Amino acid sequence: MDQDAFTAVDAYLVEALIDRDEILDQALSDARAAGLPMINVAPNQGKLLAMLAELVGARRILEIGTLAGYSAIWMARALPPDGQLVTLEYEPKHAEVARRNIERAGLAGRIEIRVGAALETLPHLRGPFDLVFIDADKPSNPDYFEWALKLSRPGGLIVVDNVVRSGGVANPKGDASARGTRRMFEIIAAEPRVTATAVQTVGSKGWDGFCLVRVVR
Repeated sequence: MDQDAFTAVDAYLVEALIDRDEILDQALSDARAAGLPMINVAPNQGKLLAMLAELVGARRILEIGTLAGYSAIWMARALPPDGQLVTLEYEPKHAEVARRNIERAGLAGRIEIRVGAALETLPHLRGPFDLVFIDADKPSNPDYFEWALKLSRPGGLIVVDNVVRSGGVANPKGDASARGTRRMFEIIAAEPRVTATAVQTVGSKGWDGFCLVRVVR
């Protein structure tokens, strides 16, 4: 098996199970045209996030790492009409592209973008949130997780993307992203208020995976 096969399977799954969506397609096109890195979640992963939001009955969602707003749109659509999604983005250029995509999706009243370093904006947020999605710089994952836990309600869910790093997470001497993720896993494992698992994935985004953390108390 190789990347072409993984991508082909993802394409089949998306075609079979996910309706075409012009708004989401345009969001990706605008991101590409603006020169943003194409590191958004895949469509089937976006739908998974939306389903998780529905399963936890989310009314408030926190996202760390907006990029072009693609995953924010997926999750915000799963909120009730009076729900709220707060998304944090470091790069003003990314936030501006996301803002246009969110407005086109008709979700400007449901999604709030806060621009700046997440570790500077997180202390100004008020919880609790029902779902937190972490998809930003990986060396900061330990700090992001601790803030996510602080801002989550009992019964809430924290999802951390890109935790496998093409296998790099298994190497104690890996790069800064892998080391940050390993440190996050150590914190999660020692935290009595949560239960967690992690799953490897392959697909159009390569070999990676995500961590699911349930806040139990």
